Amino acid sequence: QVQLAESGGGLVQAGGSLRLSCVATRSSFSIYNVAWFRQAPGKEREFVALFPWYDQTTVYEDSVKGRFTITRDDHQNTVYLQMDSLKPEDTAVYYCAASRSLVKNQSAYPYWGHGTQVTVST
Repeated sequence: QVQLAESGGGLVQAGGSLRLSCVATRSSFSIYNVAWFRQAPGKEREFVALFPWYDQTTVYEDSVKGRFTITRDDHQNTVYLQMDSLKPEDTAVYYCAASRSLVKNQSAYPYWGHGTQVTVST
């Protein structure tokens, strides 16, 4: 069982930055693939970024490439999502998730945090 807790959301103006954090309770967190997803109002939850457990080959959704950076610190059991050049369309609840499967499909992720709200104003 892996418990995840996100933090770092808030209200920011377009063009600004936020850094989200996701802390895991399990000490074997380092063997899990970790991803960020988001859900905007009235839309389905979508994949944002993925950090595999075994190397640095990160994966991003096209609309955030070059603006968002996912990193992880396994000593701190923490994954981060640095979000720069934020746009109003980035407004959503952001979730971190963990899985032993290396996929972007959210159905393969059994462990989820409760989410943190990010609001980008014009």
